[in-house]
Amino acid sequence: MRLYNRVNGDELKRRLLESDEARITLSFYQYYNLPNPNFFRDHFYIRLSEVGVFGRIYVAKEGVNGQISVPKDRFDDFQKEMSDITFLNGIRLNLAIEDDGKSFFKLKIKVREKIVADGLDDASFDVTNKGIHLNAKEFNELTNQDNTIIVDMRNHYESEVGYFDGAITPDVETFREALPLVEDMLDADKDKNIVMYCTGGIRCEKASAYYKHKGFKNVFQLDGGIIEYARQVEKEGLDNKFRGKNFVFDDRLGERISEEVISKCHQCGDACDTHTNCSNDACHILFIQCKNCAEKYDACCSKKCSDFVKLPEEEQNDLRPITEFNGTKFGKGRYKAHHKDEGLVLE
Repeated sequence: MRLYNRVNGDELKRRLLESDEARITLSFYQYYNLPNPNFFRDHFYIRLSEVGVFGRIYVAKEGVNGQISVPKDRFDDFQKEMSDITFLNGIRLNLAIEDDGKSFFKLKIKVREKIVADGLDDASFDVTNKGIHLNAKEFNELTNQDNTIIVDMRNHYESEVGYFDGAITPDVETFREALPLVEDMLDADKDKNIVMYCTGGIRCEKASAYYKHKGFKNVFQLDGGIIEYARQVEKEGLDNKFRGKNFVFDDRLGERISEEVISKCHQCGDACDTHTNCSNDACHILFIQCKNCAEKYDACCSKKCSDFVKLPEEEQNDLRPITEFNGTKFGKGRYKAHHKDEGLVLE
């Protein structure tokens, strides 16, 4: 059996968009000592392929981290496949809040050094000594206390479109950057309640253990992250303390948690929280773009990219190696356009 997909990605996307198959998007993770990640990867790929799973999964010696979609009529089969693997039996599946089933179009399972890149030496501290898990009700109660600090363990382009009221939102592009920065920011508050959150909980699992090792006494984490919080808030009729949209790492790029739009189009400045990638593949920068600017600039981040994609393919290929675009100059979400009367001016 082939353990990877050989069909062109554009063709797979087209098939997914045209399909009326109902699919369920979800995420999961589990820290576990895997002695042979490569063997497990192949075994897992075969199992999930048989039930029609699409998505992106990372496997490492420390466990598994996945964001996937499953055909709705095969969901029971998928759950059985998961339960047949001892360390995945009974784990929480974080079901997407807003889901049209178009989140992934093929299955990719990759072996990595870690399931989340954190830059930490796991041998230097007890990674199992994690913070106290809070459900949505407990999170709301604890974060209402004056002695509590809320920390967003996600990246700046995630918190730009949504965050919890009063949270510290580090200006970072990676989790690896966030860990020492947050430690420095909170160094004088080691006796306070430190409540962390992220998308589905995986980053806080490691971060909470690390900060406890660093001397923080009262460390808590939102169990299941923003995704599970939103589900519990709706189910139990709780006060929703999350403002805006939850950024997700699939083709949807976001799911709405509250109706409030807290960010702006990076091109015109109008209220907008729709992330997209520049349609110029030579640029591909992640940025926020409203519908009007998408029409005006052909779904590109700039007039330069808009003009480039209109060139013949052969000319594009000649210019690509010698042309600098926003995607080569800026990190994710770092680009902010400026307007003059004649249109966009690149920074």
